[in-house]
Amino acid sequence: MLGLILIYWLGKKFYKLAEEYNKSQWGYAILGIVVYYAVSIIFATVILIIIESFSNTLNDYILGLIAMPFGLLGCYLLYKYLEKTWEHKNPINDSLIDQIGKTEI
Repeated sequence: MLGLILIYWLGKKFYKLAEEYNKSQWGYAILGIVVYYAVSIIFATVILIIIESFSNTLNDYILGLIAMPFGLLGCYLLYKYLEKTWEHKNPINDSLIDQIGKTEI
């Protein structure tokens, strides 16, 4: 159940970000979810190799809980990177641009 809520939340955040900058909403929502799982699997594998070299037992549930923050960190970094990149490429719409050069009376 926690996984479904997490997938929904991640997808919604990336969907709203892409919507704000007029990008493909579903594409970036799926990208956020894929990045979460990819980073989680990579760090779970590294953690599993490190822990298995010292001891022989590790519960899958605990391994998933240990890898979850790394997946969230990967999504957060991607989100901030996309936000910063799109913000720089987005032109500034100034409503007062027509008033440049006019004198105030």
